[in-house]
Amino acid sequence: MQDAKLKMQMAAGKGWGLFILHFAFCILNSTADAQQLLDRVLARIGTEAITQTDVEALVEFGLIEARSPTVPAAVQQAIDRQLILKEVARFPSAGPPAADVEQQLAAMKARVGDRLGQIMQITGLDEDRLRGLARDTLRIRSYLQQRFGFAQVGEEEARKYFEAHREEFTRNGMPLTFEEAAAEARQRAAATRVQGAVSLWLQDLRVRSDVALVMSPSEQPAAPRAN
Repeated sequence: MQDAKLKMQMAAGKGWGLFILHFAFCILNSTADAQQLLDRVLARIGTEAITQTDVEALVEFGLIEARSPTVPAAVQQAIDRQLILKEVARFPSAGPPAADVEQQLAAMKARVGDRLGQIMQITGLDEDRLRGLARDTLRIRSYLQQRFGFAQVGEEEARKYFEAHREEFTRNGMPLTFEEAAAEARQRAAATRVQGAVSLWLQDLRVRSDVALVMSPSEQPAAPRAN
């Protein structure tokens, strides 16, 4: 009699244990599904996807100019960054020095401060992937500098820039003359020329690449933002 009762208790316990395991498995699956739903594909370059959390990470760490991951410019800038990296990969190099990578990584972490852990959790980044973003940023910077260099502008072009952007050239609230601002005007005019050349090059890259927007940021739920 006692043996039969013990067997019944053991069977009941085993059934309860299986129920708990099944329940836990369902919870884990639904959590994973919820996380997957948050990470929507926004664009594709060929078979390579650019996801919402990719854009979120680039914005948070200041690796693209967009201030918010929910604006269309953020997606386009993430696409452009990936297109440039594909071009960089066509010309293998030794890559940036490890010390430079660590310096860039430190700057990225300093940008987000004490939100680092939360942002890494939201975006799914770990230390290695974060360091990879830092390395890629330096690879892009080096490639663009080598390809486009620094434009040399003469006095006439610098003066034209100065005349078109007079409001930019002040000191202690007072407007500067061209003679006072000539050096800075040349620098800004040169930077503008290089930026124009890069923009034209990027347009050509986009035309030659298989880029498809899958979903705009406004059409999807935003990933949780770090406080």
